[in-house]
Amino acid sequence: MVIDFSSYYDLPRNMDSFFEELWKPSSLSQRRVAYPPVNISESDGEIIVTSEIPGMDTGDIELTLNEKSLVIRGTKKNEVGNYYRQERPTGSFQRIVNLNVPVQADGIKATMKDGLLRVVMPKARESRPLTISIDAQ
Repeated sequence: MVIDFSSYYDLPRNMDSFFEELWKPSSLSQRRVAYPPVNISESDGEIIVTSEIPGMDTGDIELTLNEKSLVIRGTKKNEVGNYYRQERPTGSFQRIVNLNVPVQADGIKATMKDGLLRVVMPKARESRPLTISIDAQ
């Protein structure tokens, strides 16, 4: 019986390089989290996008509907003060939600309550499933 240990020879060096890359200051600053976070759900008749944007007024948020996407854009103002730690993001943001079906632009409703933006987009009639009846002969 032969046991092959060749894959373990470089393991210490590979682990060292992994941790070096993980803790480089430049790589930490380049890691970004998509903001604002969104939930996208779908029913037979509509697509619902909910997004957490706390501390913003509705006038500071811009919603744009393109042919295949919903764009959420805005600028979160920086609060004045001396911070010991600042984890909540500030500045301009843009989030693009790709839509896989056409929607009725005139039926879209957007509401915001307690920092939660909710956009309800009814699907276009041509994208809804059509039930076809079968005639027995």
